[in-house]
Amino acid sequence: MVKLLLWLLLLVVCWPLALLALIAYPFLWLLSIPFRIVGAVLEGLVELVKALFFLPARLLGGRVRA
Repeated sequence: MVKLLLWLLLLVVCWPLALLALIAYPFLWLLSIPFRIVGAVLEGLVELVKALFFLPARLLGGRVRA
């Protein structure tokens, strides 16, 4: 809802820029997809390394922190 209100404000203030934003937004979203995939993969790898690093402590009965 906030995005819509901001876009409507931009439409009132500067309508050519608002129309450009309306057209460019889907293309920018498509361009961001590979970066989101890379981010998810890197986050998974960091969690895997963290799990492997703490595995000996978990096997020896260390405390689990939330």
